[in-house]
Amino acid sequence: MNIVVVGGGWAGCAAALAAKKQGADVTLVERTDMLLGTGLVGGIMRNNGRFTATEELIAMGGGDLFLLIDTHLLHRNIDFPGHNHASLYNIGTIEPAVRTLLEAQGVTVKLNSRITDVMMDGNQMDSVTGKTGKELFELAGDAFIDTTGTAGPPALCTKHGQGCAMCILRCHTFGGRVSLAQKAGVIEMVGQKPGQTGAMSGSCKLHKASLSSEIRGQLKENGQAVIPIPHPLRSGNKLTMKACQQYAIKAFEENIILLDTGHAKLMSPFYPLDMLRKIPGLENARYEDPYSGGVGNSVRFMAMAPRDNQLKVEGVKNLFCAGEKAGLLVGHTEAICTGTLAGFNAAQNSRKSITLPENSVIGDAIAHVQEQMVQQNRLDLKFTFSGSVLFSRMQEKNMYTTDIEAIRKRVSDSGLTDIFLNQ
Repeated sequence: MNIVVVGGGWAGCAAALAAKKQGADVTLVERTDMLLGTGLVGGIMRNNGRFTATEELIAMGGGDLFLLIDTHLLHRNIDFPGHNHASLYNIGTIEPAVRTLLEAQGVTVKLNSRITDVMMDGNQMDSVTGKTGKELFELAGDAFIDTTGTAGPPALCTKHGQGCAMCILRCHTFGGRVSLAQKAGVIEMVGQKPGQTGAMSGSCKLHKASLSSEIRGQLKENGQAVIPIPHPLRSGNKLTMKACQQYAIKAFEENIILLDTGHAKLMSPFYPLDMLRKIPGLENARYEDPYSGGVGNSVRFMAMAPRDNQLKVEGVKNLFCAGEKAGLLVGHTEAICTGTLAGFNAAQNSRKSITLPENSVIGDAIAHVQEQMVQQNRLDLKFTFSGSVLFSRMQEKNMYTTDIEAIRKRVSDSGLTDIFLNQ
């Protein structure tokens, strides 16, 4: 099998690794000069139900990236409002480590390479065309995986948000997102809320050196800092705009909550700089990503592909999807889980494709999100293992646990142990 993965975020990297482990020849195409996308500024792992999903995927034999992340943690097992036993990885060291892993496994990584079109034969994709700088290229494949995400280009952030915030996606430099599914003629879905299209990215990053020595000390020692906001400076309205609804709770309205991921991760979609600098300890605060975090943030969930529970895109015989492209799933853990399944199934060429059963937290999430989006038309919800409606569902079904042996037993009882290892 010859597999082409387009989009080098966490989902694309996971898909490339999973397909390679099945013996496929894999090319991963990324439009920018680095892998991981929003993973370059994210950093939160294993909080709440993400712990369960992480250990479940490891037990299934698909946990390579999680095990690598564990070697780049700045903080382990920390609690912050609404979230328990979180791990925070170092956003400054993780990207080259992931690239090294991919290349060591034999994945061909094409950076600075932008897909411009797809070549179709009926309902099957034959190849993709693109540019690396000014050099044209064409990549044929037996199967393709769309992990291009749902944010950008800047025109959409301007139309549905508050303008381009100059975020880590760097569309002005490398060009905006190009969706394989859309190029193949698939009608994509758009997240909606009353008065809002899509959702705003949920956090900003502050330069740690711009913070007071006291706050820097708290971040270094505890991995977090919780700073009360004087009442006149509070604003809860912007929390409803967030993609990450697990953080849209009262504690995040009443406090500045910072997490140490290398930068100081501010758990708010934006915060006016003049107001931020009125809060004690933040008098000299400076944004690192997005650079216009005092005004707005990137707008996401603008282009989700209709798909089945094997993550095959409807209407295209050999196209799969993962990450946010696969629906209203929020987070790095969710991207790695869906990417692993998409990569595995793409490499199987329908011979041994699998649908993860709904007695697994990953299989249940994939099926539940598809049902809610397509059958119930719930394009206003956001789903994540770490909070909101999906975490509540895990708890109601008694699927959330931090007991690793119990997770492994559940995987074993379902016949899924090491399912993602080389077949």
